[in-house]
Amino acid sequence: MSPLSPLTLLSLLGTVLIANSERHSLTYIYTALSKSIGKEYPGIHEFTAMGLLDTKMIDYFDSDHQTKVPKQPWMKEKLSQDYWDKGTESRKSKQQWFKVNLDILKERMNQTDDEVHVLQWMHGCEADLIHDPVKAEDHLKFARGIDMYSYNGDSFLYFDDAHDTWVAAAKEAQQTKRKWDEVQVLKDYTKGYLEKECLDWLTKFMDYGKQQLKHAKPPKVFLFATPARHADNVFLNCMATGFYPPDILLNILRNGRVLTEDDKLTTTGIRPNEDDTYQRKDRIEILRSDSANYSCEVVHAASEFNIRREWGELRG
Repeated sequence: MSPLSPLTLLSLLGTVLIANSERHSLTYIYTALSKSIGKEYPGIHEFTAMGLLDTKMIDYFDSDHQTKVPKQPWMKEKLSQDYWDKGTESRKSKQQWFKVNLDILKERMNQTDDEVHVLQWMHGCEADLIHDPVKAEDHLKFARGIDMYSYNGDSFLYFDDAHDTWVAAAKEAQQTKRKWDEVQVLKDYTKGYLEKECLDWLTKFMDYGKQQLKHAKPPKVFLFATPARHADNVFLNCMATGFYPPDILLNILRNGRVLTEDDKLTTTGIRPNEDDTYQRKDRIEILRSDSANYSCEVVHAASEFNIRREWGELRG
């Protein structure tokens, strides 16, 4: 079995998160490998767990660091240390649960440790944002629950929230389905979590995030040129820094066309500053003799910042 990239590990369960602004989701993804794949592939751990609000990571745990940590400033600010301590113990317990069940699945399928096997669990909920014109306020309405397992990238077992039953998506899951269906308290807990507790947390986290957005900080934008290795060339740099939240659009354009990696554009991506704000820098190497018009566009929706500037004489 070929090594798995972090992107592959996140996509094994399929694309179930909804980007529509009127539907929101809270999901937790747990990924366990049957054995470590070593230091050759940094960033891939034997066990990882992460929480996602819509598509943004809000907390994280892995088997190497053994601590549940916040991934959004407002999560750190709003939730007590007791929340993170209990979350860490819960993640450690689930890590052990996954290890035991990976061994069970390997034995059930007559598999060995010659290959890496992957067990994933995703659970959470989706809800629609409904506006009440009478009360002039918004509220979340439960849309569906998510509780599904995959094994080696294939759907294995999932909970049918509407019919209060487990569904075996693979023949090897039939034994687990029968066993779990017989435990009514497990089905009641699963249904209750998906429809009530998860929705409560989704509402709370969205409120925390909105409160933080009230303190959105616009970026400071800097355009400058730096020498390239070849004397006839120059790098055009566009840097945005000091902004919060981290979502930002930054484009370098040539005669109005957005440049991409195919044009040899490079980017640092979004990086944190020491003051809980963020920065990003993109650059493109061009000929000094290039007479085209180059500009940088920066849009930071949270702070209603929108600017486009040209290098002009800065190109040297």
